[in-house]
Amino acid sequence: MASPQVVAVAARSAAGLAGVVVGDEIRAMNGRVPRDVIEFRLLADEAVVELDLARGGLERQIVVHKHAGEPLGVEVASPVFDRVRTCDNHCAFCFIYQLPKGMRRSLYVKDDDYRLSFLYGNFTTLTRFTELDLERVVTERLSPLNVSIHTTDPELRARMLRNRRGAMSLRWLRQLLDHGIEVHGQIVVCPGVNDGVHLHETFAGILERFPELASAAAVPLGVSRFSREPELRPHSTAEAVAVVEAVEEWQGRFLAATGRRVVAAADEYYLLAGRPFPDAATYEGFAQHENGIGMVQSFAADFLAGGAAGTAARRHGGFFQSVDGAPAAGYRAPRLAPGASRLAPATSGTAGRPSSEGAPVTIVTGRYGAAVLRPLLSGAGFEDVAVLEVANDYFGGTTAVTGLLTGTDVRRALDHAEPAGRILLPDVCLSEGRFLDGVRLDELPAAVEVVETDGAALRRALSGRRSGRRRVAVLAGAPSAGAPAVSAPPVWVAEGAGA
Repeated sequence: MASPQVVAVAARSAAGLAGVVVGDEIRAMNGRVPRDVIEFRLLADEAVVELDLARGGLERQIVVHKHAGEPLGVEVASPVFDRVRTCDNHCAFCFIYQLPKGMRRSLYVKDDDYRLSFLYGNFTTLTRFTELDLERVVTERLSPLNVSIHTTDPELRARMLRNRRGAMSLRWLRQLLDHGIEVHGQIVVCPGVNDGVHLHETFAGILERFPELASAAAVPLGVSRFSREPELRPHSTAEAVAVVEAVEEWQGRFLAATGRRVVAAADEYYLLAGRPFPDAATYEGFAQHENGIGMVQSFAADFLAGGAAGTAARRHGGFFQSVDGAPAAGYRAPRLAPGASRLAPATSGTAGRPSSEGAPVTIVTGRYGAAVLRPLLSGAGFEDVAVLEVANDYFGGTTAVTGLLTGTDVRRALDHAEPAGRILLPDVCLSEGRFLDGVRLDELPAAVEVVETDGAALRRALSGRRSGRRRVAVLAGAPSAGAPAVSAPPVWVAEGAGA
């Protein structure tokens, strides 16, 4: 078990004034050794915090005096100080098994840790959950949690997880709900495996056994060109239509029985099916926005609001969203590396670059984003939009979300298109300033402006640049046969970690 290491100390904070410095290892807090940042936060909330530190090979003690609940002012290097609980399932559909070699090491960590579900919004199958875990979750109110359900049929679930414990691990879901823990569920729908009648049975099982579930999302199987599972295949249009219709049928049943719709289909299904997106109210608060559920409608609302703060400000992004100085990890790491330049539209005239006034604009996004940005921009008065779709050859297969665009593909697309003027890149493509394949921003053939991945930020980036002729080119992900042209706003989806 490693000690949490201090990587940042806020100026004029209680810890900084008491003498805590970057590089300190925290061995104990008020006599207790914290296992993770959750326990760290609970201990740091005390009015008096006695820190046992190791610094330069020497041990020392610092006592921090502050108000109860006041931030300590310390950022540590990792969210978990003991070992991350890795996943012992072997799901054929796990995207980690479909990654190529040579990417960042952290991307290959397959976790099934309820703490990372609470902290970051990862999904856990509960196959490694224990009585002690339940006691801690209930006692410390670690809520909400995200659980991968996939199916409520015990035998089918064990087969899908390739783990015999998968047949019984949903008993923990019942226990969590019985103790008032908010839980959001996920169903990765695999064609020919848990779709069709099995999907209807899963919805029925949720209504019968887990009606208190806060939400349940049906998300499509993703298949990259590196998949070694011959039985896995992309959804056909007819299968996508069937999923959408099943969800809409069961939304009515849940609404009648519980007063809530509970179940929802990923935005990707509406794109695949060529169906219009549901009204924003259907998503009942966008509980699974980061899982690609309702992202289109919330993006549109924010964009059409003219750049004002919109639905994004109301979304729950995990415990760390509300904790100052908490560490980030995996795909939720800081989008820009420390010291990296984020070129704001108002100050984009950097050395060697012409003024942006009246210059053409290029927006880099995924193929799904291309399908929905066209009508959104056109409907908002940006009729002079040109769309350039670019294949996501790095992953191939069905990969079409912006969060999986790599620097290799973006670089090739920019070389080929040679766009002039401003180039806007959504930050969801980046983690600590790098793409998934490790390419840095400064390795692209043109300077880019990194824009937060929400409609309000995009609208602000485009506002005030109406003089002259604008060209907005949308760099998209991998093309797929029969991709529908959907009249809906853009979808910039970051695929998350976990099962």
